[in-house]
Amino acid sequence: MSSDKMLTRIGGLLRQAESTDNPHEGEAFMAAAQRLATASSIDLAVARAHAAGREKRATPTQRLITIGEPGKKGLRTYAQLFLVIAAANDVQCDIAQTSAVIYAYGFTGDIDVCEALYASLLIQMVRASDAYIKSGEHRDETTVRAQVETRGRRRVTTRVRRPVAGVTARLNFQLAYAARIGQRLADAKKEAEEQAVSVPESSAETALVLRDKQLELKDYYSENSQARGTWRGGRASAGHSSSAQRAGDRAARTARLGNSPELPGARRQIPS
Repeated sequence: MSSDKMLTRIGGLLRQAESTDNPHEGEAFMAAAQRLATASSIDLAVARAHAAGREKRATPTQRLITIGEPGKKGLRTYAQLFLVIAAANDVQCDIAQTSAVIYAYGFTGDIDVCEALYASLLIQMVRASDAYIKSGEHRDETTVRAQVETRGRRRVTTRVRRPVAGVTARLNFQLAYAARIGQRLADAKKEAEEQAVSVPESSAETALVLRDKQLELKDYYSENSQARGTWRGGRASAGHSSSAQRAGDRAARTARLGNSPELPGARRQIPS
């Protein structure tokens, strides 16, 4: 199947997921979209391995993914969402310390799938976290904070309980959302690969092609990546909220892939 036909089929599944109000159907369509993306990637890999000498062989490439303007709120969790999607689609990433841009390394079809899934799931995540904050549920939870007071010539630190701040709740919600989405996509990918290598007459060949693809991407990444240091954006440094984490996880379990009518031209930046 050509890359264009693969994208069209995945786009159809995304639209079906968007049009249903049944969370179970939405989840099924999402899993089907990921399985198809994984299976199509396998097909493309096999095609690459058997490409005629006169045909141009597909190779990994690098693409700049713009998450948003440096300094804009929400960049860390939005970037984390893209990273978990990429991990489930054979795409390696480098990320700027500002979390504003991601350098994606992979085959073109795989990166296209990542952008499509990200554009759809980002809108779902933002909408769900906004609804949670507006509900005020996070205010029922308290967290311990350090409070510094001056007593004479001494500075005394005491620990006091305060309601969970909205920024803390949003961060915890979205990180938990991204983590659950990553797990769901990884499960779908694993299932698709297990099915692909379960066919007796082609299992060994498929497994070899998959391995060759991984090695080719690894070599390309090693040769082209200029990453230095460690990105520390994927954690809730603003504080902890168990309630927000549970809510984010619940929302991700029933997430639908929404508002992504076309895969190649998928929206890449965060909502304003």
